[in-house]
Amino acid sequence: MIILLVGSGGREHAIARAIKNSPLTSKLFITPGNPGMQKLGECKNIPVDDIEGLCNLAKLIEANLVIIGPEVPLVKGLKNKLNNIGIKAFGPTAEAAMLEGSKTFSRNFCKKYNIPQPTFNYFTDIELALAEVEKLNGYCVVKADGLAAGKGVVVCDNKEQAQLACEEMLNNKKFGQSSSKILIEERISGREASIFVVSDGHDFKLLGTAQDHKRAFDNDRGPNTGGMGAVSPAPTLNQKILQKIIKEIVEPTIKGMHLENKNYEGILYIGVMITDDGPKLIEYNCRFGDPEAQVILPLLNTDILEIMLRSLDKNLKNCLIRLKNKKSITVVLANRGYPNEFEKNKIIPNISSFENDDDIIIFHAGTALNSKNELIATGGRVLCITSISDTIESCRRKAYSTIDKINWPEGFYRKDIGKLSI
Repeated sequence: MIILLVGSGGREHAIARAIKNSPLTSKLFITPGNPGMQKLGECKNIPVDDIEGLCNLAKLIEANLVIIGPEVPLVKGLKNKLNNIGIKAFGPTAEAAMLEGSKTFSRNFCKKYNIPQPTFNYFTDIELALAEVEKLNGYCVVKADGLAAGKGVVVCDNKEQAQLACEEMLNNKKFGQSSSKILIEERISGREASIFVVSDGHDFKLLGTAQDHKRAFDNDRGPNTGGMGAVSPAPTLNQKILQKIIKEIVEPTIKGMHLENKNYEGILYIGVMITDDGPKLIEYNCRFGDPEAQVILPLLNTDILEIMLRSLDKNLKNCLIRLKNKKSITVVLANRGYPNEFEKNKIIPNISSFENDDDIIIFHAGTALNSKNELIATGGRVLCITSISDTIESCRRKAYSTIDKINWPEGFYRKDIGKLSI
């Protein structure tokens, strides 16, 4: 099959690696891709939000399947457009991707279908938002309604933090149109977990679980990021809790979207908090997580393309998904200053010597090549160092040893990824 993969980050690098290993792949194109992915397929330079350009490229290369990695083209309707021109695309339609594209939609959806979640209110008026902050004494979560590259959530400890978050989003339009409406939610506590399922609109199958580390610094301090590392399987989950999540959250989500005439096809990410009252939904993502894909896909022992094709053919019911009996972690090596302002185009030390290790995979998240063919950091999250082993402790040892050897003083990373899992 001729495959076109859309995306350029660590998630897409992990997907590209899994696709390249499939016997069903005859040719892999990636757009826009990154230097790490150039070894796996032919990279083209079409931005992920250029829907028309992506459709034209798919036609030009006669793609049999387009796999859509990031949320932006999904929410903008790339699958819809590709389907209209007769090209298969893996991922949800724009209507189904509203589960991620609008937090207001997803919260109202959960309320309608009795899916456990925090209490919430949404606001477009700053005075009403500040009154809500006062009522909650500032102990709340403020969220931009739309997409904000994983940075549109502020977990607040006091009134000052919550008031500033509301003002930056509503008055200063920190995230543009995405923060013209905000949600203020009850702040719940517990242990987080991410559950990944693949759906064909009717049936679904579990792909794996993970725990993400969103805060920038050790011990869950600092601002929220797109994710500073992840562990798989999620250490917070046992079979009893997992089955409860599937019964109370996953099943009603897939059934509810069918009842809303928005059949959900593709990967669905369920972010939950395991509270004293049971699991509650934090958020939906309409695609593989980043950096969760970097720990889940390397543990998959079933051909990812076979799973995707069964989803598209509405034939998941009898699909058996096998996982390796291993653990994995990924540690994000980020640009110093991220998730705030940071300097771009810093040279990254040569990492080629680490790329042939069976137990270590380096996924490129925000890299490019300069005019001298040197690897440079162009994004906030730069590299994801993934380790696979029999124990989390062994994974940690290998991943952090590799980061020490890379020795990039202009980057930073959390030193506690997976520490709570040992």
